[in-house]
Amino acid sequence: MTTRVKFAAGRNIAMKVPPHQYEATVSFYRDVLSLKEITKHPPSVGFEFGSNNLWIDQVPGMSQAETWFEIVTDDIAAASQHLEASGVVRCDEIEPLPQNFQAFWVTSPAAIIHLVCKDSESWS
Repeated sequence: MTTRVKFAAGRNIAMKVPPHQYEATVSFYRDVLSLKEITKHPPSVGFEFGSNNLWIDQVPGMSQAETWFEIVTDDIAAASQHLEASGVVRCDEIEPLPQNFQAFWVTSPAAIIHLVCKDSESWS
């Protein structure tokens, strides 16, 4: 009997922004929309976005912004096996993760990046 892997949407959304759009993007969320800024992880800039956290990351070499999502699971090893068996492309080289952080990167069929992490490891 195979145990079904549990996935859930994480609280974190990351917007990867080119340097030439970074300050205007941060200003949009902070000054125009007046979202509450998250200041507990400097130098990262984040905002409360409903029940989620929206992180704005400046990424040199990008030509346009991308949005990345967090997916949490209770069993990271089973999640990795399930996604591999389902043909999901793993892309761990996309961005380094902290050592011993129980997580990995995948891409959806539409090329949207997802951080899959153990629920207790979430970047909140």
